[in-house]
Parts: sequence; structure tokens; C-alpha cells
Amino acid sequence: MKINTFEEYKKVYKESIENPDAFWGSIAENFTWYKKWDKVFSGDFVNVNFRWFKGGQTNIIENAITRHLPARANQTAILWEPNDPNEPSRTLTYGELDKEVSKFANVLKKLGVKKGDRVGVYMPMVPEAAIAMLACAKIGAIHSVVFAGFSANALAGRLNDAEAKILITANGMIRGQKFIPLKEISDKALEQNNSVEKVIVYKRLHDIETPWNNSRDLWWHELMADASDVCENEKMEADDPLFILYTSGSTGKPKGILHATGGYMVYAAYTFLNVFQYNEGDIYWCSADVGWITGHTYVLYGALLNGATTLMFEGTPMYPTPARFWEVIDKYRVNIFYTAPTAIRALMAKGDKWLSGVSLDSLKVIGSVGEPINEEAWRWFYEKVGKGRCPLVDTWWQTETGGIMISPLAGITPLRPTYATLPLPGVLPVILDENGKELVPEDNAVEGYLAIKQSWPGQSITMWRNHERFIKTYFSEFKGYYFTGDGALMEPDGYIRIIGRVDDVVNVSGHRIGTAELEDVINKHPLVVESAVIGAPHEIKGEQLYAFVIPVQNIEITEEELEKEIKKLVAEKLGAFARPEHVQIVSNLPKTRSGKIMRRILRKLLRKEFDNLGDTSTLLNPEIIDEIKKGLRI
Repeated sequence: MKINTFEEYKKVYKESIENPDAFWGSIAENFTWYKKWDKVFSGDFVNVNFRWFKGGQTNIIENAITRHLPARANQTAILWEPNDPNEPSRTLTYGELDKEVSKFANVLKKLGVKKGDRVGVYMPMVPEAAIAMLACAKIGAIHSVVFAGFSANALAGRLNDAEAKILITANGMIRGQKFIPLKEISDKALEQNNSVEKVIVYKRLHDIETPWNNSRDLWWHELMADASDVCENEKMEADDPLFILYTSGSTGKPKGILHATGGYMVYAAYTFLNVFQYNEGDIYWCSADVGWITGHTYVLYGALLNGATTLMFEGTPMYPTPARFWEVIDKYRVNIFYTAPTAIRALMAKGDKWLSGVSLDSLKVIGSVGEPINEEAWRWFYEKVGKGRCPLVDTWWQTETGGIMISPLAGITPLRPTYATLPLPGVLPVILDENGKELVPEDNAVEGYLAIKQSWPGQSITMWRNHERFIKTYFSEFKGYYFTGDGALMEPDGYIRIIGRVDDVVNVSGHRIGTAELEDVINKHPLVVESAVIGAPHEIKGEQLYAFVIPVQNIEITEEELEKEIKKLVAEKLGAFARPEHVQIVSNLPKTRSGKIMRRILRKLLRKEFDNLGDTSTLLNPEIIDEIKKGLRI
């Protein structure tokens, strides 16, 4: 399963593209199946009706925990580092994790949760969040994790769409120095919900008063006290749903991306092993939250499927000082460290002095995830953190892909700063022009739309109860291809550089935020007529959210007050992380005669490309460009 040389990579890659069924079938043989699959890949990629390992029966917990026992019973599965460095850390061995997951699985079953039921998870980065997810998978329930930074409205929308039966949360959390009242937020969300029957509350904080509904709310610790630690793994069809994860899209409503059991399992394990070149005994740390796909695949499932020790971190890179990441690496002798370019840029901005008191000599591999990494940050991370001796895996992938698609294999693929380099075996990326024609880099690099030409096991199979939207979102732009929404450049040697989003999704600190979802919220303000939210460059976050807002006539508050109210509204409805950096009040927006906002022009204005606005002859109101240009806040 593990590739060991660049020559081997080239050979394996060729075989995987020419005969994907044989390739992925051989990978899947390394897992425990209750019943072997009838066919590796079935259906039709072009017509968006496909399945992996159809007819096969397995359970991801059988492979992530059960099969590791008893040999790994005493090996650490999860290391937990709390937000406060003075609070005791925790460890869970594979044997202990097996018991805790079984107990919580029995708790869920006792509450009437069955195979196929949806369970919402709105938790801090504590081991109990992992236990909840794994327990769902064990009994065949579909977990839907919602990032604990989302607001009550955003949580409600996701719980309603999934029709979640149970919500698992905590009484509160502290991240850095900020207190987040998760139970209060959950209660507010459930005022808009009819599906959730019970709320299980983990007591993360012991010195706060917790609002309580006696007919609905249950304490985690009380339920676990008398639960049996023996529970069988549910036999799951390979194409049974494993989880739903909501991601912002180019329309207002979040998309419920659904991943199936068998394909996701195989792909998560294979990519983890090869990209990070994991070796037995390595201590692995991915700093992502379980509320995002990176947390699902590379904090939890990919690591445990390989029998690794994975570190969960509750805090932030800056608390209590900007040395925290480096101190955690030294404390646990971390060998593999995977984080976001936003964190790297923020730490780089704080200066090298925070690296002076640490050794980082345990590190063997470093990696970046979530957004393209600029060259300055790449070199700082490689030279200052990796000391020029640790390969830097600059990974490209998405919620929808399930796992890493384009990346160096650590220590194997020759590195090139800012390039995600080459596709993983079984992944066939192409660059398309606006007409859907494949661009081939013969003598020079080509630039265009990044698309994938054939299916891979980690691929999302549909959108929760909305297959038509799934097809429209990912397969309608270029027939026969999965369209990623990213622009990319491909060199004649096949190396790929991701340029960024080309659709109406902005990548802020690695969090994909649909601009339409934001505009829907902003437009609900009684003093707003219309808005356009655009991604603008930001030296730390990569991109920032910039809102252009047309107010009603004769407003009685100042522009500063309106901006403050709009930011507050976004924070309340979606979460503070989605709050625009700037709100510019304008009398109008550049529009075509049919009324369509010319976002292309707004993007160029924000990038100060004043001499490269393109054709403006189709604009209904070309004079608005000068007004917007004069009022720019960046």
C-alpha cells in the first residue's frame, strides 16, 4: 500500500489511471470486510450515478479500532492537549477508545438511534467529539458535525436539513481567552427545530451554570455511567452513508455533502499513509477542528485506520503565546505536523523569536491544508519550522473529495514552493478552458479551470436528499468532469499550482464561505437594498470578505453604524468567522443591462487592477466604477 520511491510513484500512478478497478481493489484488500464487494467501481461517472465497492459489507470502526485489538490495546490512539496549558492533558489507548466508543454507541441505541438516523455533533475539540463520531459510525448512524464557531441560526439550518434525531454538545468551551456558550447556542437553535428529540450535554466546564430542559437534556457523564462497554459493529453496505458535512456553496443554502462508508474508508487510509509517509510509532498532529473535513479525515479516520497516534488540540496558535504550537510539538515529540497557511502566516508575522526556545527536532514531515500557500509562508515554514530537513506537503483537496487529491508524497516527490505538485494515484486532474476543452502543457504551462476526469473512492456520492443540486453544482459546468471551482496552472512536467477559487466561494483562513449565503443574511437587514460580497487579498488569512452594500434611501444612521450592525447580524446568523472585514456603502453596483452584478469587476477593483477591468461596454452604469474605486477600504 505504501509507495517508497519516486520511480515507484510514477509506475503506480500509471497503473492506477489505466486500470483503476485493479488498483483500488488491491488497496481495499488490506481492510476487513464482512463480505467482499461485487464490483470495485460501478455506475457512471459522466451521468453522476456511481458507487465504490458495491455489494461489499464492512464497518469503518472494525478497521479503525477493532482490528487493531488486542495488539494495540495499550498503544495511545488519541492524545489530547487542552486550551489551557496548565490543565492536565489526556490520553486514550486503543483499548480505552474501544470501550468508550462502545459505551456511547450503547447510549445512542438506548435513546432509540438506529442505522440511518442522523446525529448532530456541536462540540469543542475534546476526545468526546471523536467518541461521538466513532460511536455513530459503529452503529450505522450518520453523524453531521457542525463547527462550534457557527451561530444558532447556522446550526439550526444544518440540523433541520439533516433532520437530526439527537444533538450532542457541551455546556460551553473556552478557546484562547474566549468563552463560547455552546449549550445556550444549541437551545436557541432548537427553538427553530422539530426533529431533535434529545440533547446530550458533555460537561466541559465545571464552574458555569448550564441552562436545562428536563424533558429533553441529558448529561453525558450520567448516561455513560451505567452503559455497557461491549457493542457489536453494525454491518454496513459499502455505499451506506457514513456522514453528512455541510459546506457553503454559491447559492444561499449550505450543501449537505454525503460520504459513503467503503470508498471513503479506503481513500482516507491510503492518502494518510502515503502523503505523510507515516511510519509505525509516529506521533501525528493535524491542528484542524473536527467540524471541518480535515478534522474528519486527517485528525480522526485516516489516522486511526492506520493505527496511528493522533493529537487533538483544543486551543489556538496564539494562546497563551505565539509559541504554543511549537511547545506542543516539543511536549509530545510530534513527528508529523499538518496545519493551515493562515496559521503559518499569522505565526510568521509574530516573528522568529517565538521559535527560539524550542527544538522541534522530533519533526520529520510538515504539511499545509485548506488554501493555497504563498511562497514567503512556504519558505518560512520549511526553513524555520522544518529546519530545511522536513519535506513540506502542500496538499490540495476539498470537503467533496473526501481526502487529499494533489500533493507531494513526503520525502518522495521533489518539492516546488507554492505547487501542490502531482496527483495521488487514481486521481486524474485536467485543466480546462472556459469551453471545457482540455489544455495540454506541451512547451509552456497552461492555466484554466481545475477539473477531475474520473471517479476516485473518496468522492462524495451525492448531496443529502438533493442529487439534482449535486449534479448542477459539480457536474453541469463541464459535462463528464467533476468541476472543483478552483483555477490552477499545470506545468509541462505535470506539476500543478492552485491559484484559488473561480466561483462565488471565498476561502478565509481555510474556511470555505459561500458569498451567496452571506448576501442572504446581509440583505435581511431592514436598511439594506442589495449587497455583493467578494473575496479580497489578505496577507494573513489569504482572503478576506469584503461587502459592497446599497442602503435604502435617506437612512437615519451613519455609514459606520450601518457597517457595525451588518457585521453583528452576520456574526449572529452565521458566526463570527464569517463576518466581513470591510463593509463599503455604495449607491449602486456595476450591473449588466439585465441586472446581473458584474462580480468580475468588483474582484479586479479589490485587487487594484484598475487598468485591467476588461470589457465594461455591457455595463448599465459604468460611472459607478469611479465611485467604488474612490471609496475602497483596502
